[in-house]
Amino acid sequence: MSHGPALPLSAQQRDELLRLRDHHPKPYVRERAAALLKVADGHCVRHVAAHGLLRPRAEETVAAWVRRYREQGAAGLGVRPGRGRKPAFSPGAPHR
Repeated sequence: MSHGPALPLSAQQRDELLRLRDHHPKPYVRERAAALLKVADGHCVRHVAAHGLLRPRAEETVAAWVRRYREQGAAGLGVRPGRGRKPAFSPGAPHR
């Protein structure tokens, strides 16, 4: 039975993730970098998702972070265009 993807990191990648975890202005990037470092240190994705972060996340969410980091590097840690909460009010929308 697989416990999720392992994440081998080069020294440069580890340094980059440490810097992102400790200093990035966006909290979600810091959280994702912390999760990736834990997976790279040998923790299974399931454990990191349930117990390794400030709040529990879905295992699939952490696995997606790992997959996007493998595919895109640090650029994969950002929120993709079109994701996230949409504005409740749009200044350009017609009035009713």
